[in-house]
Amino acid sequence: MTPAFVPGQRVRIADRDAPGHVRTPVYVRGRIGVIERVLPRFLDPEREAYGVNAGTEVRLYRVRIPQVALWPDYRGSADDVLELEIYEHWLEQAEEDAR
Repeated sequence: MTPAFVPGQRVRIADRDAPGHVRTPVYVRGRIGVIERVLPRFLDPEREAYGVNAGTEVRLYRVRIPQVALWPDYRGSADDVLELEIYEHWLEQAEEDAR
């Protein structure tokens, strides 16, 4: 299955309420990052946690977000980033004018 996103592409992490077991931290939801790399497909952990997966796999991506975009009072280097792995169903294409 072809990945929906490619390295270097800007993406927005979905900003939605998701009760229960999810692997997307609240503090990155709604933020814009860049795909650093495309990873393999894995069993959907959000469904696996409740034993209802039936083998559904989802693509995983490594996403890079500038630290200053996450923390308004960040005093480190402007080059500092957070890299985290986010499943495809949490990613959306970022608008070109969004920052």
